[in-house]
Amino acid sequence: MTTIIDGKQVAASVIDAVKAAARNLEQEAGVKTGLAVVIVGDDPASHAYVSSKSRMAKECGFASIQHTLPEETTQEELAALVQTLNADETVHGILVQLPLPKHLNSEPIIQSILPEKDVDGLHVVNAGKLATGDLDGGLISCTPAGSMVLVRGVHGEDLSGLNAVVIGRSNLFGKPMGALLLNANATVTMAHSRTKDLAAVCRNADILVAAVGRPQMVKADWVKPGATVIDVGINRVPAPDKGEGKSRLVGDVAYEECAKIAGAITPVPGGVGPMTIAMLMANTAIAAYRKSGRKAPKF
Repeated sequence: MTTIIDGKQVAASVIDAVKAAARNLEQEAGVKTGLAVVIVGDDPASHAYVSSKSRMAKECGFASIQHTLPEETTQEELAALVQTLNADETVHGILVQLPLPKHLNSEPIIQSILPEKDVDGLHVVNAGKLATGDLDGGLISCTPAGSMVLVRGVHGEDLSGLNAVVIGRSNLFGKPMGALLLNANATVTMAHSRTKDLAAVCRNADILVAAVGRPQMVKADWVKPGATVIDVGINRVPAPDKGEGKSRLVGDVAYEECAKIAGAITPVPGGVGPMTIAMLMANTAIAAYRKSGRKAPKF
């Protein structure tokens, strides 16, 4: 029987652990964990993401501060706000919601966030710490961190002797995911759009992670029988069966057919998605513990 990995359930247990950690820090050190979220413009999807992040932060017992800036905000104004938040002792995590409006350059903004407050794990210092195996010194990008929690739920902490294939080499997900798997002793292959005979490479994987943004690209004959399949894709495709103009969410994996072959698989939605926000909360709690000079809990 294939195990359907329930990301909602795992995320809920991470959130419970974060709530307990935040409560302990406040009781023992008088420190209330603080998360500042910055959003520019009025992209509806971004606003939906931000409200769910702010809501979750409040639920975890954090001081949650949201800065909503108008579309016409300049690069200088946004940079100045980040500097103010960097200097604010009560803010432990800073999140600038991407994508920014077209006239703004996100890279210098992300790199201007103090690495110890970069709860998205996108600063080059945090990326570098992960790449060199310093998992306790930096903050790990949320989606790969969450995916890794799901992998560990199936295989345990040590992935020695297992072949892992990551399809996708983005800085946001593919590269950090590869580094996490490598750090857990898996033998890792980084595959991408230029990989020759991608299906054959994937068939060798005990752990197959798909993050390419191509709807249902991974077919059943790409999956080794009994493999663990982690689907990071979120794609909206037409669903005429639901009515005219309707759509539905699918991953990068052809779920129905791959679920018959895999040993464990994440659904879309309800797999990796809920883990991303949970790990954002975990990173914020870790940042607050470190700032207070205490040993950060493991999530």
